[in-house]
Amino acid sequence: MGGVALVVITVSGVGHAALTGVNGAIGRVDAFGGMQGRPEGSKGTNFLLVGTDGRDNIAPNEKKLYHLGGAPCHCTDTIMLVHLSQDRSRASVVSIPRDTYVLLPARPATAAAQATAKGTRKAAAKPAGKPTAKPASATRPAKLNQAYSQGGPKLTVRTVEQLTGVHIDHYLEVDFTSFMKTVDVIGGVPVCTTRPLKDSFTGLNLPVGTTNLDGGQALQYVRSRHLDPAADLGRMQRQQRFLAQVIRKITSGGTLGDPLRLSKVVSTVLGSVRADQGLDSRDMVSLARAMKGFSPSSSEFASVPLSNTSLNVPGVGSTVKWDALKAGRLWATIRADKPLTAPRPTPSGSPTPAGRPVAVDPAKIRVRVENGTTVGGLAGSTQQALHATGFATTGTPTTARKHVPHTVIRYDPRWDTSAKALAVALPGAQLVPAPKQGPVMRVTLGPDFAMARVRPVTAPLPDPGAQPEEGALTGDQVGCP
Repeated sequence: MGGVALVVITVSGVGHAALTGVNGAIGRVDAFGGMQGRPEGSKGTNFLLVGTDGRDNIAPNEKKLYHLGGAPCHCTDTIMLVHLSQDRSRASVVSIPRDTYVLLPARPATAAAQATAKGTRKAAAKPAGKPTAKPASATRPAKLNQAYSQGGPKLTVRTVEQLTGVHIDHYLEVDFTSFMKTVDVIGGVPVCTTRPLKDSFTGLNLPVGTTNLDGGQALQYVRSRHLDPAADLGRMQRQQRFLAQVIRKITSGGTLGDPLRLSKVVSTVLGSVRADQGLDSRDMVSLARAMKGFSPSSSEFASVPLSNTSLNVPGVGSTVKWDALKAGRLWATIRADKPLTAPRPTPSGSPTPAGRPVAVDPAKIRVRVENGTTVGGLAGSTQQALHATGFATTGTPTTARKHVPHTVIRYDPRWDTSAKALAVALPGAQLVPAPKQGPVMRVTLGPDFAMARVRPVTAPLPDPGAQPEEGALTGDQVGCP
């Protein structure tokens, strides 16, 4: 559930104006304070997103309508780790089963237990000639979602880091009320199904086809786990499909084009979530600007591979156990900032693209062109040629404020590899670093380019040794067609 809030903020193109005054409204939690022995940081940014079963602010009629009665367990209902690649071209979402078998710190002893222990220590001090009882273990078996009820966000983060070896940079938490508000403020989310979905436990009742879900219906959809034998695992797949549809809606043309509506959306979302103390508005603006070109195919979804889906643990119940080898490879891929999915194959019969291979797929490089010469139409023709060879040209070609002696590519140093790839297509262009410019390459054409031609380039060839993670799919593959 927490992924919806992150998606709305990062891919909506939110700016400083939309976040003015909102920073103080974000609920804050201590997710990292005092933690030691944490994994080393890696390329990219890692978010731990959790959805809790908090329902305190839901009206009685809504509780009845959406089957939200009963006392909450104050535990995590949904757990996802989201990795945003260093170049901000990809988001990898990994669902972590809430019933994952873990070892948590032993609970503090009760007063009775402490009294018993005290008596045991006194008895042990006397030479009785009998062996003393072994000290209690420092850990106890449990399910992952119990980490939150025992130790809150901090123990949840610590447990996930120990399981994955992935350094968590930020923590984001959403409860039932927050989730419903977020879905409602973006106008609902469409989901599709090829068979009727009915769950008496949540009240979900969807017909075949596509239905636009409001906040309450969406909560029923992502919570339902009595629709098929897959139970929780099936529910995780539906949550991924839902998140893919959120990305599709947010990135579709005109969905959030109204600045006033965008400000309302952002205010509602950020006022409804809890985040770590280090995640501020500047971080979110930076992420949003970097991910403006995001699309469903830019996201990828996977679940932790399992070796046992019904491991019964005395005193704990049915748990799931990870496949050590496959899960280890999955998290190693995340730490290495590599994609989980395989490159798309070239359709059969398609001609092999001609051009010089570059290190970054030109489709992921956004370019804006302006004319710094007296040659009319040069910016337009150059931008068309760049688009034809695969670059993601953006905006309308313009005329520079003043003429320039040479063709220049201004780029943010964080995207230096993309800038070098663009320079291959524009021979002779000078690379000029422009810190904080963002991911868009800005080309100003000089007289040296007036008679030149754009050199065709192609995406890098797939790594023949790269293996896609089992079951990983891109957002356009898991969403509605």
